[in-house]
Amino acid sequence: MLAELINPYHFQVASFILINIILGISVYITLSTGQLSLANAGFMGIGAYTSALLTIHFDLPIVLGIIAGALVAALLGILIGIPTLRLQGVYLAIVTLGFGEVIRVVFINWESLTKGSVGISGIPHIGREILRVLKGFGFDPKVLGLQNNQFIFLSIFLLLFIITIGVIWFFRRQHRSRVGRAFAAIKLDEKAAESMGINITYYKVLAFAQGALLSGFAGALYAHVLAYISPADFAYHRAVEILIFVVFGGSEVIWGPIFGAFFLTLMPEVLRFISEYRYMIYGLIIIILMAVRPQGLIDVNILNWVKSKGRKRGQKHGTGNTKSM
Repeated sequence: MLAELINPYHFQVASFILINIILGISVYITLSTGQLSLANAGFMGIGAYTSALLTIHFDLPIVLGIIAGALVAALLGILIGIPTLRLQGVYLAIVTLGFGEVIRVVFINWESLTKGSVGISGIPHIGREILRVLKGFGFDPKVLGLQNNQFIFLSIFLLLFIITIGVIWFFRRQHRSRVGRAFAAIKLDEKAAESMGINITYYKVLAFAQGALLSGFAGALYAHVLAYISPADFAYHRAVEILIFVVFGGSEVIWGPIFGAFFLTLMPEVLRFISEYRYMIYGLIIIILMAVRPQGLIDVNILNWVKSKGRKRGQKHGTGNTKSM
């Protein structure tokens, strides 16, 4: 029965949605301090290549490889974030986009390490590794009525789902903390925030490093889910795609990039006949949103409206129960 419900293709698409949600949140974090960064594809590539090379050439466990990829991306995020502190708006976007392209060119030309434009194959697959470990403890997917392939894709999805929930939980907590309030103050008015004693340099670099860390983390996961990467996976179009998740969904609240990543990743799969034109459609979506709803589809007002509707519905149910008693 369970085997009939599990389609490996569907779970693979769902896994890519979860990775894109993490990437969308990485842009949301930097935007929460008013910094528009387009380096996320570059940081994603750094995380992916670092983890892939460490696990292939040094037999590092996948978990440690993913952590190392995320940390290397965060370190580079700090190194890039400090000298670009004085840049804002389109100037910061251009510099960070250029950084991403430089990283891609390095991946292409450093053939002795990265195999150039051919890419790296044979990367340890996280799903197969999970299955191998569980089989070592005597587990067999057939106990659940599943084939090995089905169990592999199911385990990847469940792992990514837990990770994504953890990421969302952490940054929601951070948003309500002193750090989140500092981010909001800097985004609203840098000079006013600085006059209130907020360390602008520290918090802006922190946001940049967190965005880079998440991008590198997502890139490392991507490498071990797909088991193959190439420089084309982290080109300009990837940076634009990640940005559109936030522009479409909304950058004011964390649910914006989550919805944007979910919808825009799923749409080309559901509407296969327009998948070739998705970047044209993305461009059209941006133009329409900038004219009609520049804050994206989901903002604070939408969330407050949903919460008020939920409270009213709960009060009605509560009133009805009281009367019936």
